Amino acid sequence: MKYNQLGQSELSVSEICLGSMTWGSQNSETEAHQQLDYAIGEGINFIDTAEMYPATPCQSETTGLTEELIGTWLNNRPDRSNLVIATKITGEGNQDFRAGKRVDGKMIRQALESSLKRLKTDIVDLYQLHWPNRGSYHFRKYWTYDASNQQPGDMDQEVADILGEVALLKKEGKMKEFGLSNESAWGTMKFLEAAKKHGLPRIVSIQNEYNLVCRIFDLDLAEVSIRENVGLMAYSPLAAGGLSGKYLNGGIPAGSRRSMQPDLNGRYDKQGEKIIKLYAKAAESHNIELAQMALAFCISRPFMMSTIIGATSMEQLKINLAAKDLILNEQIMADIQAIYREFPMPV
Repeated sequence: MKYNQLGQSELSVSEICLGSMTWGSQNSETEAHQQLDYAIGEGINFIDTAEMYPATPCQSETTGLTEELIGTWLNNRPDRSNLVIATKITGEGNQDFRAGKRVDGKMIRQALESSLKRLKTDIVDLYQLHWPNRGSYHFRKYWTYDASNQQPGDMDQEVADILGEVALLKKEGKMKEFGLSNESAWGTMKFLEAAKKHGLPRIVSIQNEYNLVCRIFDLDLAEVSIRENVGLMAYSPLAAGGLSGKYLNGGIPAGSRRSMQPDLNGRYDKQGEKIIKLYAKAAESHNIELAQMALAFCISRPFMMSTIIGATSMEQLKINLAAKDLILNEQIMADIQAIYREFPMPV
């Protein structure tokens, strides 16, 4: 396993991060702990979760359960200092948390302290804003995205308030670093500018969707990420399982995410399957697993800090983790680029 520096922090994170959003819905506590044990044994030191998980599907009665399952595993572990635990505060608009109000500094403290209790730990290594207060083009919203309809409010003051509380929480030893999620290039720069202007903590990461069929990060955000040293944590690197190939030709395995969300929240349609078939054909021509090719591609990107994998079975986890040893040669990369050139837009 290779490791990357977390932005400008002193933390080092595995290039593959273990995601957890199915734990408590599709996966039991025993299965979650089994995945954690195996992943740690394979060199992963980075675990990502959120206060609103599990998310397959999101239900008010299960919010926080994933953190609790991680907490029962994490409690009193002798290797806790070697692990990097990341979680997130739910963004504005979700009525299950703090009446859906815009996130401010006070809420950052309230949410973090609740997560610490569920996680049974004294400190969160990376705390993230799940999505911006003004809204986001993520979660399949880019087709109707219109920045002119947003309500950014006093962004400078809002960001300074959030980062000011982050500074206090870091000083108190409850948080090590702070990052963003589902953010744009403009929003990311506003956080960087506020940190510099007011002498406040600098963001170290951004967690956005990135995969073979959704590469919008390759443009403006990639430049911000590289120039400002704010690495990407890619979520949905397999497009919610679509790039495993298991849904091709009408396949919907029992208990799979598509058995609960037929279009994978807009990620799977006729156009998407057409593109995935092309990537599957390319992987087959090079005698490699489609999922491993997709993950290895993400890992290879120059702005990638860590690629977040998830699994509902140990078999899937083992297949995904094996991507760490796969180096894509020039011909495979050329084949991928040819498909991307023909179908550059996300599904």
